[in-house]
Amino acid sequence: MQNILLVIDMQNDFIDGALGTPEAVAIVPKVREKIRNFDGTVLFTRDTHEENYMETQEGKNLPVPHCIRGTDGWQIRPELDALRVTEPIDKRTFGSDRLGKILCDMNSEEPIGRITVIGLCTDICVISNALLVKAFLPEVPVEVDASCCAGVTPESHENALKAMESCQVEIVRQ
Repeated sequence: MQNILLVIDMQNDFIDGALGTPEAVAIVPKVREKIRNFDGTVLFTRDTHEENYMETQEGKNLPVPHCIRGTDGWQIRPELDALRVTEPIDKRTFGSDRLGKILCDMNSEEPIGRITVIGLCTDICVISNALLVKAFLPEVPVEVDASCCAGVTPESHENALKAMESCQVEIVRQ
């Protein structure tokens, strides 16, 4: 059985850029250690928007241009990117159906024992992808390491953890 670590959107714009927070900055060393010590396959997602972001539904609801393809803010944090061995999975919205399909293919080749999810933002992309993974692979245990996640606010982080727990995502608090 293989184990998978999903590193969700650990990009400059979400850490200390356009949508950065002190909590996001604080988890970077923990995320780095989690990746370095993980026994299994590590996959990264990368929030990816185009120049027309402000014209999209997301842009109208969150009018802060971020993670525009090719910009510094779009890049995965350098100290984390240095640990990456596969291409990031670019996603144009909160959850990635492509990620779900990739995981299904991986599970067909060799059963997945557990999927661990970490990254940013707990209350938007982490929860979206954790629940998406549950939909694609309902019998594979999914856990979220709360110490390696940060939300838009500490309160929304906590609310998202509780919501995921209600949906049978194991929340690991260290």
